[in-house]
Amino acid sequence: MMNTKRYLSEAAVKNNLDPNAMQFPDCELNPANIKVIMINEVVPKNPDDWFYSDTHDPENRRTAFGLFEGAGVQVKNMRDVLDKGIYITAALKTPKEGYTANPAIIKAQLPLLEAELALFPNLKVIMLMGDVAKKMFNMIVKSKTKKNLIPSVSTYRIRMNEYYWDNVRVIPTYIMTGKNLLIEKGKCGTISEDIGRMMEIIK
Repeated sequence: MMNTKRYLSEAAVKNNLDPNAMQFPDCELNPANIKVIMINEVVPKNPDDWFYSDTHDPENRRTAFGLFEGAGVQVKNMRDVLDKGIYITAALKTPKEGYTANPAIIKAQLPLLEAELALFPNLKVIMLMGDVAKKMFNMIVKSKTKKNLIPSVSTYRIRMNEYYWDNVRVIPTYIMTGKNLLIEKGKCGTISEDIGRMMEIIK
C-alpha cells in the first residue's frame, strides 16, 4: 500500500513545485489494483469541493457519483471507487485563474500527471475528461512517439472511436465537474455512457 498524496508531493518537490499549493488525491492504495485512471481537467478553487475532501458532501464527488449512478455503478464513497479499481485525479493540481489554463502552468505540472500514469502497472483504461486532460495527455504521448494520440477536434466527434496507448484503451469524454453539467444536462448522459463503456472493458 502507498499514499498517493505523499507520492505526488515528493514528485512536486523534485520538479521545483510547491506541493502545499496543490490538491492531490489523498488515498491509500495498491497501485497494482488500479485498472482505470479518470483524469478530470482541474482541481476546484475551493478545496472543500475536491473529490477527496474530508467535508461531508463535496461538490466534485457528488457530481461524479451521480455520473456513476447514471452508468448503473453504485458507489457511496471514494473507497468504493478505488475498490472497483478506479482512480480519479485532475490533470492540473491547481485551479485555473481564468477561463483557459495557463500554458506555462500546464508545462510545469505535466511531470506530475506523467508520474501518476507511471504509477499504475495494470491500467486498462485512461479516461480523458475535458480538453485540458486531452491536451496534457497528448503532450506526454507526443514526447515519446512524436505525434498526438487524440485528435484535436470536438469530443462528440471522437468519443466513440477506439484509441490505444500501448495496450491501454483511451477514452476521450467531457469534464465531469462544474456548472456546465448543470446547464448541459445531455452531457451527463454522455459521460455516464462513457463510464459504462469503461466498466465493460475492465470486467
